[in-house]
Amino acid sequence: MTTVFSKIIAGDIPSHKVYEDDLVLAFLDVNPLSEGHTLVIPKEPAATLDKLSEESAAAVGRVLPRIARAVMAATGCTEYNILQNNGFGAHQAVFHVHFHIIPKVGDSGLGVGWKTSEIDHPKAAILAEKISTNME
Repeated sequence: MTTVFSKIIAGDIPSHKVYEDDLVLAFLDVNPLSEGHTLVIPKEPAATLDKLSEESAAAVGRVLPRIARAVMAATGCTEYNILQNNGFGAHQAVFHVHFHIIPKVGDSGLGVGWKTSEIDHPKAAILAEKISTNME
């Protein structure tokens, strides 16, 4: 499936690149929540993280800290969010795996309101075992 990100990777759409290697591309978000809002994407076309190869996932994970440090140095921020959404219901807008590095400065940046609940320990033990047995 062709996405805006695959077009950026191909060079069909210009971007403000901040990092590139054989497997990963990082560039400024064109609709930033704050100055320095950067997207980090694998070059492999995968809609969601669970569809991404381990090689590409490792490549993204390897450069995320370095890019975060560079964003902090460039913007002067000391706080930031890393956000990654999977699926329409989880607020994914572009169906190509991507990580947002969003500097938090004052009121700019990501606003998050978590609706938490208390864990049910007996059910959690069963669920943890079920997840564990489904590891590939």
